[in-house]
Amino acid sequence: MKNISRESTQAELSVNFCGIRCENPFFLASSPVASSFEMCCHAFDAGWAGVSYKTISFYQSREVSPRFDALPGEHPFSFCGFKNLEQLSPHSAEENFEIIRRLKERYPEKVIIASIMGRNCDEWTVLARMAEEAGADLIECNFSCPQMAKQGLGSDIGQDQDLIALYTRATRKGSRLPIIAKMTPNIGNMELPAMTAIANGANSLAAINTVKSITRINTENFSSYPDIGGQSAVGGYSGQAVKPIALRFIRDLASYPPLKGIPLFGIGGITTWQDALDFILLGCTALQVCTSVMEYGYRIIDHLKEGLSIYMKQHDIASLDELRG
Repeated sequence: MKNISRESTQAELSVNFCGIRCENPFFLASSPVASSFEMCCHAFDAGWAGVSYKTISFYQSREVSPRFDALPGEHPFSFCGFKNLEQLSPHSAEENFEIIRRLKERYPEKVIIASIMGRNCDEWTVLARMAEEAGADLIECNFSCPQMAKQGLGSDIGQDQDLIALYTRATRKGSRLPIIAKMTPNIGNMELPAMTAIANGANSLAAINTVKSITRINTENFSSYPDIGGQSAVGGYSGQAVKPIALRFIRDLASYPPLKGIPLFGIGGITTWQDALDFILLGCTALQVCTSVMEYGYRIIDHLKEGLSIYMKQHDIASLDELRG
């Protein structure tokens, strides 16, 4: 009997995002799982198409410990929701862009997104220029991190159309690369800030970042979790529990006529291939994953690719383009 390779039985999973070929639609989200050279190498070797590298900035944040809290799921050692107090990459901008340069040199076929966040227009422009010089394929403007302590950073931007316009233009001034605007769910209506980003130079959108949250209270000292010496803060909520929220925002963006044809990155609670398919059916071209990688490891990519491929084979679907939207 002729041996049939595992790859030959898979459907065509490649996608085109902003003119860039991706071997499959699955990326690591800008997060703790994509924050070092070794982590990204491990992900690429496992089969992920690309990474959005943890947000690079000139602002040096100081991380607290512990900074995570998980709400347990129905199975032992699983969780349905996850809160984090992560901020930006702890490494300098120069160190991070050198890591991106090395990654692109080792994995030229993989897609590398440089997630950036500046404190003013000049910083957004310089970071964008450094990203292009380092060999990044795309730039992601972090307009949505929910736990930045200073005004005018993170989700403050995503709620302010004037800041979105200002910083998108500043990013475009620094680079010719495709720009992704990563939007915040901590808002009632995402279409208008998304339109502002596109009108001022962004080529695509990513949704959603994490949801501002308090998961539970320590009943001994009345701090919310994670408890850091009796203190805590509002943090970003992710995991399976936010998927319905993410799908609602993706639906809003994909069905809004002025945004017709704008490529979408879907993010939020993707754990199974069925989750991934939901985002694609609502209009996403590519997907970013974080929390389930923290829970199950980088090899979850095997389940995501194989499940989606089998579904496509069973329904005689030749490419993901046929499913999108």
